[in-house]
Amino acid sequence: MSKVRTLTGITTSGTPHLGNYVGAIRPAIQASKDDNVRSYYFLADYHALIKCWDPERVHQSTREIAATWLAFGLDTDKTIFYRQSDIPEIPELTWILNCVCAKGLMNRSHAYKASVDANVANEADPDFEVTMGLFSYPILMAADILMFNANKVPVGRDQIQHIEMARDIAGRFNHIFKKKLFDMPEAVVADASDSSAILQGLDGRKMSKSYNNTIPLFSTEKQLKKSINKIKTNLLEPGEPKDPDTSAVFQIWQAFATPAQVAEMRTEFENGIAWGEAKKRLFELVNAEIAPARERYNEIMDDPEFLEAELQKGAEKARAQAAPFMEKVRKATGIKRFK
Repeated sequence: MSKVRTLTGITTSGTPHLGNYVGAIRPAIQASKDDNVRSYYFLADYHALIKCWDPERVHQSTREIAATWLAFGLDTDKTIFYRQSDIPEIPELTWILNCVCAKGLMNRSHAYKASVDANVANEADPDFEVTMGLFSYPILMAADILMFNANKVPVGRDQIQHIEMARDIAGRFNHIFKKKLFDMPEAVVADASDSSAILQGLDGRKMSKSYNNTIPLFSTEKQLKKSINKIKTNLLEPGEPKDPDTSAVFQIWQAFATPAQVAEMRTEFENGIAWGEAKKRLFELVNAEIAPARERYNEIMDDPEFLEAELQKGAEKARAQAAPFMEKVRKATGIKRFK
């Protein structure tokens, strides 16, 4: 039986935070241990250029994210772990997909429409500061997925549209060139009942670099404690019952605790645990899980040669699949030698 192919990428435009770990890194590493799955994990540095034009930040973020995956035990012998920019076939496929993708499909992209709506609201030109990278971002994402014919793509709900677009583009290519080269990928979305799948940030909103409300994953113990103490809470005093279902402190606790610990903390909230005590326990819980990887992370960050070797090992495996597949794509479009 052929293995299911799953693909996950993280954009290299910021420092990894607890939300990245809970929402993507931890479940992906767990999934990679399944012998029935072929896992592809990549550092989306081309995607980073869409919204970040700071070269040092992109470079440092790539290093930090790669070190994070390895620090948490990603087995690069069992998986394919690579940097997007090390696979030249990906931008080549992106161009070919550009040539079959209808502009109208890109017009419906949520990110593009949000930018246009914001410009119109500000009485600016609808396309003010809209780059072609932002506009055609879903095509690059489609190339990432279709290059390896990924069957399953774990994404947040805001990314489901991009998987649907990848399916549309794949189907259009197969139809135009009468070759079934591309499989239809499926989005894998966390169970809506799992409230810990999308972690809340310091202000109670989704933890995101865009909101500047993140808790860095590998800050020092002192910095981690300080960040957790900044989590927004209400003014209820010790002894007053607190609602766990509206608390960022409790929601983050759920993401790291066992079912028994979750039940215990829920009772503590109902009994009016002091916010300071709840945050102290949260710090101890999170730090217990992160601390071993933090030490390994610092070792890897101090060893760029090891880090680069791991990525090149992954790039070699990825290109071993991408290069012959691109040859098939070229031939299907008529781009081939005479003899």
